[in-house]
This record gives sequence, C-alpha cells and structure tokens, in this order.
Amino acid sequence: MASVSTSGLEHHHPGVRSAFEHVVRRNPDEPEFQQAVLEVLESLSPALTSHPEYADQRVLERLCEPERQIIFRVPWRDDQGNVHVNRGFRVEFNSALGPYKGGLRFHPSVNLGVVKFLGFEQIFKNALTGMGIGGGKGGSDFDPKGRSATEIERFCQSFMTELHRHLGEYTDIPAGDIGVGAREIGYLFGQYRRLSNRWEAGVITGKGLDWGGSAVRTEATGYGAVMFTQRMLERNGRGLEGLKVVVSGSGNVAIYAVEKARQLGATVVACSDSAGYVVDEKGLDLDLLKQIKEVERARISVYADRRKSAQYVEGGSVWDVPCHVALPAATQNELDTDAAKALVSNGVLAVAEGANMPTTPEAAKVFREAGVLFAPGKAANAGGVATSVLEMRQNARRTSWSFEHAESELAETMAGIHDRCEEAAERHGAKGDYVLGANVAGFEMVADAMLAQGLI
Repeated sequence: MASVSTSGLEHHHPGVRSAFEHVVRRNPDEPEFQQAVLEVLESLSPALTSHPEYADQRVLERLCEPERQIIFRVPWRDDQGNVHVNRGFRVEFNSALGPYKGGLRFHPSVNLGVVKFLGFEQIFKNALTGMGIGGGKGGSDFDPKGRSATEIERFCQSFMTELHRHLGEYTDIPAGDIGVGAREIGYLFGQYRRLSNRWEAGVITGKGLDWGGSAVRTEATGYGAVMFTQRMLERNGRGLEGLKVVVSGSGNVAIYAVEKARQLGATVVACSDSAGYVVDEKGLDLDLLKQIKEVERARISVYADRRKSAQYVEGGSVWDVPCHVALPAATQNELDTDAAKALVSNGVLAVAEGANMPTTPEAAKVFREAGVLFAPGKAANAGGVATSVLEMRQNARRTSWSFEHAESELAETMAGIHDRCEEAAERHGAKGDYVLGANVAGFEMVADAMLAQGLI
C-alpha cells in the first residue's frame, strides 16, 4: 500500500518536514498511521516556531515513535474443537502525562498500522482531557461476528493471558472499542483477576455498573461529541435547537449521539450501517433504533420496515441527506471529498467527528475552506476516555456516582476540551480552527512533559 505524500509540507517548519519524512521511512505500508501523523504535524509549525526547543530536542521524532509495541499470538479453540490463531497487539505509545490509556479493538481490519494510528490519536485526545493519562491502543484481527459467547470467552481469556503481564492501573489501562463491549470487558477482567490474584478494578474500564463500572460510560462518546458540538455552535451564536442532524453509523456512539442531540432540541433525520442508510424526516425513533441495533442486532433496513415515515437507501452515502450538523460516527475515512462537497452544498454548519479519523484530510480541507465548523475526533470524541478516567476515579475511592453526577462531570470535561482547543487556535492566530487548536494544545501539553522528564 502506498505511503502518504509529503508534498503538502513544503511551506511548513523544517522540523515538521524532517519528522514526517522520518515517520514514512520508518513505517512503510502503514498509511493510516502516516495519515494520522501528518494530520497532526501539519498543524504544528506555529508551535515549533514559538518553541524552538521542540525541534532542537527532536520532540516530534520521539513522539512519533511508540515507547513500546507488543505483538503476540492468540491461540483459541472454537466450539467444534478447531484451533485458530489470531494476532494480538498493544501499542503503548506515550506515558509522559500518565499511564497508557486506550481501547482494544477486535476486528479483521486490525493490524499494527491501524493500532499505531489509533494509539497516536489517543495521545492527544487523552492530553486534551487534562486528566493525566498517556496514550495507547490495542486489539486483535479476531472477528467476533458469528461467534458464540463461549468462543468469545475463550478468545478473550487467551488474549488476556498474554496481555495481562503488560497491564496495571499505574502502567496501562485498556478499555473497549469496536468489537469489545461490556461482555468482552467482563471476560477480559475476569481472566486478569484470575492471573494476577488481585481485584484491581482500575486496570480496565468499561466494566459493568454492579462491579466497578461508571454511569454514563455507555453514552459517553456519543453524548460528548454532541456536547462539544453544542458548545462550538454556541460560541458562534446558536445551539442545536431546531437544527437537522445526520449521524453515520448506528452503533454505540451513533445511538447516544442521536439521544443527546434530541435532548438538546435537534431533529436527527438519518443514520446508517455498512449496507445502507435510513432517512426519517419526522426524526429517528430512538426506542425503535435501540431495539433493532442493541437488542436484535439487526440491519438498519429493518428500521424502515417498521416505521412508515422512514425510507431505506441501499448503499449510497448518508451524507447526501441535507442537514445542518453532520456527526460521522462509524469508522476511519468514511467521509470523503465528494461527501464533504455534498454537505457544504446542502448548507451544513458544523461537523464533529464521533469516530476516530472518519474524515479524509481532503474532506476536512473542504470544510475548513467553506467556513464550516469542524471538530476533529481527538477533541469531539474524547468523552469516552474522559468517562473511563471518571470510572478509575470512582474505583480508587471505592464509590459510585449517580448518572446525573457523572453526566455533569462529562459535560464539564467536554467544555474544558473545547476551550483548550479554542484558546490554542486563537493564541496561534487561527481563531475558529479546531483542528489546529486541538493538535497544538494536545501536543504542547505532551511535549512540555517530555522535555521536563529528560531524554527517556
């Protein structure tokens, strides 16, 4: 697979160009990782100009090289007695601000480059929360679809048998991601507890509410993305009240983005899955959507079969549906240039990434040039990891919070993330540029900590 081009960096700080060329040489055939690095580095020229010590001390090169990359074999046996061998990953990327923190993804697309891209993004996302956590990510190319609960249990136990030696509440704290929900977290934690002989609740987050989990964790990423969008719109003279919203995906993030957007007075008119999308101009029926996707685990087309006001479109692009606010909440690089142009021509006001890097760099450029408010994932979807830290805080105190208290803490955190991005952008002469603001604010926090702690 081709490397990402360096041609767009001619006018950037020499340290930025040098660091990215170094990444491309050292990480060939990892386009997702290269894309994630480029998206951050091309924002950092102002920071390197203001702080020459960042370039002198090669902070960029150090930051782009993971502190530790763990790859391991995961053997397991299916219900018919057949042996399978998958590959497991944990990239412990940066711990300057605290222990590594980031999810585990179980999906056939997982490889080292994908995990590195996710881990690199996690560094800055976690920094922006202001909660003292480093960045990491992990997972496996295991496909949970079509597997029985006992097969998934055996896989999780084999996976944790190797991974547990690298974890700890002061070292590395995983959580869930695509393919890893409450069931998988339970199996993983149980195996960690068995192997370690410790009830170390803070070693993994996303736990069940009755054994150490936190209220609002299920809702946190979707809620947080909408909270960020609301604050971003309010800074520009309005909120979500009365606006039309389109969400891509129909998984956890999408469903709870729909819920929070409705609570704030918006009408969510479309969502999607990998086969197509539904349009419901009356507003999505949230209870029906949850029944289909969370209980029945059926395709989104079933929604249109049961709702007279809805229309199902097989294939195509959900971004063709006119809206004021777009929330890409499915997967990486799902929103391309054509989709961005369609949204702009239909009058979109704001785009906030609920997924990790769902917008291609070219599409993001279309939004920025058109004056559309654009919130990158490392800022807009940080609600999940923020609530994971709130879960760790409750674990440390042997207590639990009400839903209302946990949601107010999340709202305060998302407001702080927004304001850090806004302030950094203004400080570097790019008012309203949330991409630059998020990248610079997160980078400066990590870079200063790295310099303070010496060359390690």
